[in-house]
Amino acid sequence: MNKMILISIFLSAFFSFAAVAEEHAEAALKHTNMAIQQGKAGHNQELAKHAKEALPHAIKAAEVAEGESKTHIQAAIQSLKSAIEHGKMRGKEHGKTATKAASEAAEHLKAGNQ
Repeated sequence: MNKMILISIFLSAFFSFAAVAEEHAEAALKHTNMAIQQGKAGHNQELAKHAKEALPHAIKAAEVAEGESKTHIQAAIQSLKSAIEHGKMRGKEHGKTATKAASEAAEHLKAGNQ
């Protein structure tokens, strides 16, 4: 009986952590996709704004993710930081760099959420 209780507690905790990671990764991906759209439209500041909104969700997802998923989400975090940095800057080249970084973040978030 005690083993069954421990197993059910463990499984509940495991699935709740997975659900939290997935929930935050999905929110991060949503904001990252908005950042990409703004970047393609040439709106660097708006790109940076959406990337900033994605970042805390990605960080939360990384806190509870494990293995390869965690690696991808951590890479997404670095890409989001780059998107924010370049999105704050003026000029087409910075916009292109920010959009590319946001696109890389989206790919990592997708891979980390599988």
